[in-house]
Amino acid sequence: MVAAAPAATLAADRPPQFIVISFDGAREIEQWNRSRKLAREVGANFTYFLSCTNLIAAENKHDYDPPGNKRGASNIGFAESREDIAARLRQIWTARLEGHEIASHACGHFDGGGWNESQWKAEFHAFTTFLRDAWNANNIPFEPDGWTDFAENEITGFRAPYLAVGPGLLPALAAAGFAYDASGVSRDPERPSGGAVATFSLPLIPEGPKARRVLAMDYNLYVRHSAAFEQPSKSAEFEERAYQAFRAAFERQYEGGRVPLQLGFHFRLMNDGAYWRALEHFAREACRMAEVRCVSYRDLMRSSQADETSEARLQSVTD
Repeated sequence: MVAAAPAATLAADRPPQFIVISFDGAREIEQWNRSRKLAREVGANFTYFLSCTNLIAAENKHDYDPPGNKRGASNIGFAESREDIAARLRQIWTARLEGHEIASHACGHFDGGGWNESQWKAEFHAFTTFLRDAWNANNIPFEPDGWTDFAENEITGFRAPYLAVGPGLLPALAAAGFAYDASGVSRDPERPSGGAVATFSLPLIPEGPKARRVLAMDYNLYVRHSAAFEQPSKSAEFEERAYQAFRAAFERQYEGGRVPLQLGFHFRLMNDGAYWRALEHFAREACRMAEVRCVSYRDLMRSSQADETSEARLQSVTD
């Protein structure tokens, strides 16, 4: 294993090793607190891909009209109560103030692989509307100053539910002002692609005794390990396998080309929390290393753009 480097300046000939940790759905309040505590502990910023039906009370579900589905439908349900929504809104705002990124996971967690551009635009409009109006629509007092601007202008990242994309998605993302889409899948860690909307891809990482590749996301490990059925008696075994897979994928990049490593999670605790414990173990080791930066997708994009600007300036001087 790579030993943690002492506190020092970054080696001049080595870029930092970026790690991007993200969470899809962002529902359970306990997991908001747990993830934010981990971030403070290890000096990390995370990306939270929010599903907007978690800001809609069940009694108001018919306010949501999802593309290609009946009004009031959702694959992930709706918020339990207005008190539940209030707690989630406070978590969202606090996380933002702490430097984390809030991004979009659409609303009702539908498979939009067959949606056209207009349908995606409708879903993005719904997300912005329900996020912007969440305090007033649910009669929750003390909306923070700046909330409307945050909801309308700061959400620049997206990940599609089920990672289901189609030809209508990227044009809709560009039209809606998104900076990136994190719905891709790649064999190995890859740097983001360029274009009007940058695209990020979760890698397939070797895992288990036979080092078979699996998507670097907790749900896919859950399917691999227990066919998506809870096996709490094997939780420690699954935790160790996940940790070893994360660590090995990290070491290949840290010792090699330093391509950013992306890892995806959900707020649901699968196999008795095995994958969250593996994440915490891994982050407490890797994120504290001197040449490692655990950042949000937004932070990584900004760093990449800054590097491109510096390279362009250097090139103009040498030409």
